[in-house]
Amino acid sequence: MEALHIIGEEHQSLAAILHAIRFMLKEVTAGRLAPDLKLFQAMVHYLDAYAEQRHHPKEDLLFNYLPQRSSEGAEALAELAVQHAAAPQRIAVLQQAVSDYAADPARFGEFALAFETYADFYRRHMLLEEEVVLPLVRRHLTAEDWTAVDAEFRAEMAANSVSDGSKADFKAMFSKLVDCAPAPIGFGPRPYRD
Repeated sequence: MEALHIIGEEHQSLAAILHAIRFMLKEVTAGRLAPDLKLFQAMVHYLDAYAEQRHHPKEDLLFNYLPQRSSEGAEALAELAVQHAAAPQRIAVLQQAVSDYAADPARFGEFALAFETYADFYRRHMLLEEEVVLPLVRRHLTAEDWTAVDAEFRAEMAANSVSDGSKADFKAMFSKLVDCAPAPIGFGPRPYRD
């Protein structure tokens, strides 16, 4: 069940980034924090590169086992498939909003609204996985299924390893984002530098 541990850790990291952005947007809106555009851009990049491009495919590896063992959760799996397939359009809206804000600081409110829409969706998305699908996976997958899915996760992670320098190091990226996020959610404030 190594796969479940990995999914859980990834959900925690993603939730932390979503919470950090939401906190910063509220603080900027209230006038208690100067906006750090580069940090916002880096966090949106992280959501795209990690959540949408790396995390969802791993979930799909795991979720594909459930219909082989049970018809339970079919509607939830269908909904998740639609949500995962719509990831490029969803993140593009957020990327456009942060780009528009970079071009015109007066569009901060539009970026904040686009982010809230994204974060609200992502919260519901993770709840559907954690409250409906993952319990069913725990209940129905066999020991052989877990051996196979764990092997698939290890292979996926090896294929996307940073050992050769050609892949993004998401742990290092997450740490850098936390280092630059303002207290109490991070160790900052300090400006984010590429």
